Amino acid sequence: MIGNELKPRIGLFGRRNVGKSSLVNYLTGQQIAIVSDTAGTTTDPVRKSMEIGGIGPVVLVDTAGIDDEGALGAQRVEKSMAALAEVDLALLLYTEWGEPEEKVARWCTGHGTPLLKIRSKTDIPSSPELMENPDFQLTTTDPSLREGLIEAIRRAMPESAYRSRSLLGDIVNQGDTVVLVTPIDSSAPEGRMILPQVQVLRDLMDLHARAYFCQPAELEGTLASLREEPRLVVTDSQAFKQVADTVPEEVPLTSFSVVLARQKGMFEEYLRGTQTIGRLKDGDRVLLLESCTHNVTCEDIGRVKLPAALRKKTGKKLEFDILAGNTPFSALHSPLSAYALVIQCGGCVITKQQVRARLMPALEAGVPVSNYGLALAWCNGIFERATRELRN
Repeated sequence: MIGNELKPRIGLFGRRNVGKSSLVNYLTGQQIAIVSDTAGTTTDPVRKSMEIGGIGPVVLVDTAGIDDEGALGAQRVEKSMAALAEVDLALLLYTEWGEPEEKVARWCTGHGTPLLKIRSKTDIPSSPELMENPDFQLTTTDPSLREGLIEAIRRAMPESAYRSRSLLGDIVNQGDTVVLVTPIDSSAPEGRMILPQVQVLRDLMDLHARAYFCQPAELEGTLASLREEPRLVVTDSQAFKQVADTVPEEVPLTSFSVVLARQKGMFEEYLRGTQTIGRLKDGDRVLLLESCTHNVTCEDIGRVKLPAALRKKTGKKLEFDILAGNTPFSALHSPLSAYALVIQCGGCVITKQQVRARLMPALEAGVPVSNYGLALAWCNGIFERATRELRN
């Protein structure tokens, strides 16, 4: 999935053999999805990329039938419904309207997900009493309808899904100086910067600000070489303590992870949840969520440094579980409600909607949520300083 993560997602939902895979081919103009008269050809969600004018690159998520049967079919339906939580727009295909369609529609209404109802196979007669007023009517054998459907998708897609707010545009102005502190250790990728650092750098370039990179050991010399104090210092969260001790108190300081946390849209929940760290008790369980998969090293920030920092700061015997990638919460040995805190990584490789989908089950279970960078700021005693400039 690398390369697809930050694109808006359009999910295709409907019963078996309603034409979801045919619609993928119809929209892309390519025969890239397997189409068969056999019901249940699509088993797991399948992702295909395409470009839509006015929106940009998107990912089409083709799902299994929402009316699948049997024990295995129930698992497929569960995966299709889980995919609903990750999409920015749902396309619901139907020939006749019934309870499976109502289930999807109710979910979208309850969760604020835009829904485009598409009556498919309009060349096949259907019972009038089983018709729901569609937003669009379609048969994929008629190519003249394609542009109309794409225009309907443009209108239904929320602009926030493809136009991200600037990471630092409300803080940094043209000509401002920003120092970026980027430790290079065994957990750093070979020969390149990690994605949050690249994203922040690109944002600063768009803002026409001046960016200076250095490692923690070079920070003091870098600051001394500047003709004026920087507008902001952004550091990797794992170097918070060393950087905070070096940067003058009057200079704003935050981290790449905290900056991304604000952009992903759960910042207020993170601010509240982080402050519960001080109330953790012996035996409490903490769940760490990693959005990507990577090789674990002795300097891994999520699996090594963050648990160690939390145990040291609280002085408590805490237990930690980790879920990586899209591993479902059902894989845990304990229910979500058994956790005292859930801590999400920076989420640099997933969309705002995916971050929300990942954390909402915890919030609905009454479990506070935090973020790697905010939790490390708390552990280093600089939570207020690291968030001051970013609070609305």
